[in-house]
Amino acid sequence: MNEILKRVKKYVIPSEKIQKQKDTIVEQTINLVKKETIKYSQITGIEVVGSYAKGTWLPKKADIDIFIKFRTDTTEKDFVTNGKSVGFAALKQFKPYVRYAEHPFVEAEIGDTKVNVVPCYDVQEGAWKSSADRSPFHTKFMIKSLTEIMKNEVRLLKAFLKANDIYGAEIAKQGFSGYVAEVLILNFGSFENVLKEISQLKSGQVIGKTSIQLDTKIIIIDPIDENRNLGAAISKENIGKFVLASRAFLRNPSISFFVPRKKKARMNTKNVLVLSFKYKARSPDIIWGQIKRSATSLATQMNQAGFFVLKRSATISDDNIASLLFLLQSTKLDLLQTRFGPEFFVSEHVEKFIAANKKKSLTMWINDDGNVCSLQERKNTDAKKFLKLLVQNNIEKSGVPVGLKSEIRKCKITTAGAVKGKSIKEAVIELVSTDESFFPSK
Repeated sequence: MNEILKRVKKYVIPSEKIQKQKDTIVEQTINLVKKETIKYSQITGIEVVGSYAKGTWLPKKADIDIFIKFRTDTTEKDFVTNGKSVGFAALKQFKPYVRYAEHPFVEAEIGDTKVNVVPCYDVQEGAWKSSADRSPFHTKFMIKSLTEIMKNEVRLLKAFLKANDIYGAEIAKQGFSGYVAEVLILNFGSFENVLKEISQLKSGQVIGKTSIQLDTKIIIIDPIDENRNLGAAISKENIGKFVLASRAFLRNPSISFFVPRKKKARMNTKNVLVLSFKYKARSPDIIWGQIKRSATSLATQMNQAGFFVLKRSATISDDNIASLLFLLQSTKLDLLQTRFGPEFFVSEHVEKFIAANKKKSLTMWINDDGNVCSLQERKNTDAKKFLKLLVQNNIEKSGVPVGLKSEIRKCKITTAGAVKGKSIKEAVIELVSTDESFFPSK
């Protein structure tokens, strides 16, 4: 393992040349932002935060985060408006654009480096007014707490998470953030120790110190806020992938765990339905939240109709096309179905079952287990037709969020074999493929 990790460190630790290039961009950007902030009395200063400031950034992916600190009595309107004004004015020569978190912020690309100018409030620790307010405190804490050796261990962990496609806190990914990687290294000391701990993870295990009761699959306490569970934003699937990847690497260390892997589908995609629709541009977190809730609700409706949804996912493309993907056990169902009722001993429940099902029944009987049964014709035997009727005619009962109903009504539903577009095809492959690092065939 040591030899593998030595090789990986050559790629995850920035060279002096890359470090100098990044330093130059930071100095340039700080001067541009400072020049604009002096025009606003509400701004108390600026601060470089994030992985660059902490020394945990990766050479191929290192955003520069410059936070503009506003007085706490600044109105919400001025906070948003002036934050954007400073960002656009400072980065005007680099074609800036707006991105969204809890509040909008300005981003631009200087060479191969993304620079973010983000507003936050100049608060006391713990007196947060916006979600961005913690970042300067996170940065100060990690600068003080992480040794140089530990910073490079963070880099190893980040590279591992990225290669295994479980890195990123955004709603689209629901993975492990850079800050979570730092917290894990701080708690366990090294990359190897983190993998050993995660490989033996118990449901509901607490990492860190807190005095409150929390209930998620993994509980990772924010070192500067014992009431904040960083694990709450991580999906069960990504926690599971981390556990399996950790076990697999410890069992058979390989550099392949640090390299993104192309996935291949080993099964036919004929049972994958794809629902696609055009949506109006909005914050990535908002649209991802809406389409993920829609996928969950529509899958529930299909399950209730007898179409067993094995897996679901979603993707969006650059031209504002959202796609929901459903892997079904079968897209066609038998015309006849059996509904199983209570045992004949339970008089009240039997009477209710008979009353509710008699008109729809082709026949009723008592089976060998003593249950009253009803044979009925299904209303829907074709999953594609059922899904189309649901979103176009019964949208109010579908569970689709209000903000998406008018757009999803105009959807196109097809099987996976007929889809076009790189992002959708990749999402289909992801849905039906097996990562053999986690689930080896031998």
